Amino acid sequence: MSTSPHDFEGVRAELDLPPVAETADFPPDVLAEAETIAGADRPEVEDATAIPFVTIDPPGARDLDQAMFLERVDDGFRVHYAIADLGAAIPPGGAVDAEARRRGQTIYLPDGRVPLHPPVLSEDALSLLADQVRGAAVWTMDVAADGTLSNVSVRRARVKSVAQLDYEGVQQTFDAGTPHPSVEPLADLGRLRQRVRVDRGAIELALPEQEVERDGDGWRVVMRVRTEVDGWNAEISLLTGMAAAQLMLDAEVGLLRTLPPADDRAEADFLRTARTLKVAVPEGATPAHVLIGLDPTLPASIALMTEATRLLRGAGYEAFDGSRPAQVDHAGVGGPYAHVTAPLRRLADRFGTEVCLAICAQQPVPDWVREALPSLPDIMKESDRRASKADRTCIDQAEVWALAGRVGESFDAVVMHADREGGEVAVLEPPVIARCRGAGLPEGEQVSVRLSEVDEVRREVQFTFGGPAE
Repeated sequence: MSTSPHDFEGVRAELDLPPVAETADFPPDVLAEAETIAGADRPEVEDATAIPFVTIDPPGARDLDQAMFLERVDDGFRVHYAIADLGAAIPPGGAVDAEARRRGQTIYLPDGRVPLHPPVLSEDALSLLADQVRGAAVWTMDVAADGTLSNVSVRRARVKSVAQLDYEGVQQTFDAGTPHPSVEPLADLGRLRQRVRVDRGAIELALPEQEVERDGDGWRVVMRVRTEVDGWNAEISLLTGMAAAQLMLDAEVGLLRTLPPADDRAEADFLRTARTLKVAVPEGATPAHVLIGLDPTLPASIALMTEATRLLRGAGYEAFDGSRPAQVDHAGVGGPYAHVTAPLRRLADRFGTEVCLAICAQQPVPDWVREALPSLPDIMKESDRRASKADRTCIDQAEVWALAGRVGESFDAVVMHADREGGEVAVLEPPVIARCRGAGLPEGEQVSVRLSEVDEVRREVQFTFGGPAE
């Protein structure tokens, strides 16, 4: 693996993000109010500290939004899901609120995050850290044996996580048959809910993801394959988001995360591509059913998942108050969906949670929430754009560092997509995704490609097709 002494200060400057030494970079009035919030007493609410919640996050994470406790009941499962309660702590219209609206979401870079809220809040006072009593919005949801969701409620409570777990460690415990008691039902519940969503047409992608990580004094690009626990854990968040969306739609007020379904032609093209790649397409199968059966380690699977991203275009937010919006579904999820599970890292979730708390308490949605709803889609759209650009630019930068000085060398790669001028390939080592020139690229197959260009200024690399890999 290539290492580099370089840093990401150039990326930060280009994207108008603070230098790593000033990652927080909050105005003095925001920091002052955050300290006041951190030291303030919280409102008296239900004591739910006896529930043995646990968190599952990357190792070392401190901005912990969610904690769960799962149990088996006579007809299925009961989910207890605690979400960091920002609405009870952050004064509407205050300095912290205004700065969060300006930022929209936490932006993650390899050398440090640019947080949505001051770290004294997001990584300490409001974070669901283990062995600390914290305020939370606690969701309780019943899931029947057939995957049906019922008896949804959310209320404010004090909680205490008993353990901070990480994805790899939890995966190891499930593989060994010794999961933590608080998440013992996670595998069965996760698989059940995934089947339900796929049957509803959810486009479920398990594409390996590029990440940049520290390698000694430099950086390297790695390809992270999603574990089963990643997927099961995501199902709990998706379940909650779908429950929240239904509460909002029934009350005709809220904020949905939406994604229109692909048209019939796009789905037909996808299934045709699947057959071309020799992927099994049973009679009557939808793209969702084909995707869920793919092995993400196979070249043809990677190519087909890449093709499926064309089915997931047009994501956005829909704010509404007084009537249901025309577009309510999220094609990637398999139904209406709302963001409510990551308020420490995403602005929209604080407002969505407040809507649901008011609905379940049979109280009016607070005026400060209703007044903010129309502005949130544009705020989130812009912050999504910035976060996506930061992520892609850092990966591009690390790819350039990894391949500098190697022009002319040949590499094994998988053809992810082919077009008239060449296509897009995923190099196996180092794990780089880039354009490749040359007619006749065989989509979904492993080939040999030659590195023809490394442009350090534009952060671009390009390959040339050199024939099937031996």
